Amino acid sequence: MSPNSVLITGAAGFTGRHACRYFADRGYRVIAVSRGPQTGQEPGVEYATCDLTDKGQIRTLIERTVPKYVLHLAGKNSVPESWAQPLLYMESNIIGTIYLLEALREFAHGSRVLVASSRLKFELHGELMPTHPYALSKSVQEIASLAWGKLFGQDVLAAEPGNLIGPGPSTGICALLARYIARGERGESQEVFRLSSAEEQRDFLDVRDAVAAYELLLLKGRTGSVTPVCSGVERRLGDVAKGLMALTQGDIQLEVGDAPANGGGRVIQPEHLRQLGWQPAYTWEQSLADILEYFRAERG
Repeated sequence: MSPNSVLITGAAGFTGRHACRYFADRGYRVIAVSRGPQTGQEPGVEYATCDLTDKGQIRTLIERTVPKYVLHLAGKNSVPESWAQPLLYMESNIIGTIYLLEALREFAHGSRVLVASSRLKFELHGELMPTHPYALSKSVQEIASLAWGKLFGQDVLAAEPGNLIGPGPSTGICALLARYIARGERGESQEVFRLSSAEEQRDFLDVRDAVAAYELLLLKGRTGSVTPVCSGVERRLGDVAKGLMALTQGDIQLEVGDAPANGGGRVIQPEHLRQLGWQPAYTWEQSLADILEYFRAERG
């Protein structure tokens, strides 16, 4: 077991790509795992293909790599898709995670595992109030991961990220609007962008700050803990649009709907991360500028 090896699942995704770059730059031996071949590979990163719902494949991978740390980012994360394919979400987010933990138990029992859960989970006690199949899959994934670690003496902890933003191929609201603005600046024909509500509030955090928090949790987090990874600031979707529109000189048209606002409840603060010494490095304005520049450089 290499003392600084980190295996990153979901390495082809938005957060995974940033994580691979970050850990490689920090001198880790990085094993980047995805379901299929990856494009735009980072120097110094080992790439591996593995279907986490195939326990034979994941056992072979863990036996070969024996990682010291595991950052588990893989899984399905679309709420609409989860309604259409609920079984796929249970298999990917729950069964795939258990297969990973079991392979680690057999071949790399001393490894430390950080599971990226979700703030969209719901409480699994009292009257169950599931909001959608995605939330169900992430709720069960989190409790199953921590319980598996407790039952079998594995070093497992969980993180609950907020809405992660930043440069890269994201499907979040900031990325969708930035892409729309960049295409408008290039004169590409497209339908008017419709924002469902200006008042809805969300916690946004730069993905690069989230990855730095993940490293800190892998190094210093408490086994069995669940840590919010967020900014501690709720922002209106109208302010997202205003911030991005301020960065363009183009004539960009938006349509704002009157859907009921949600969010704006109890604001979650990243107190545990702060106690560990974490501070965000990217301002809100820098994140928006970097997102827009990414899509300005995009073609096709």
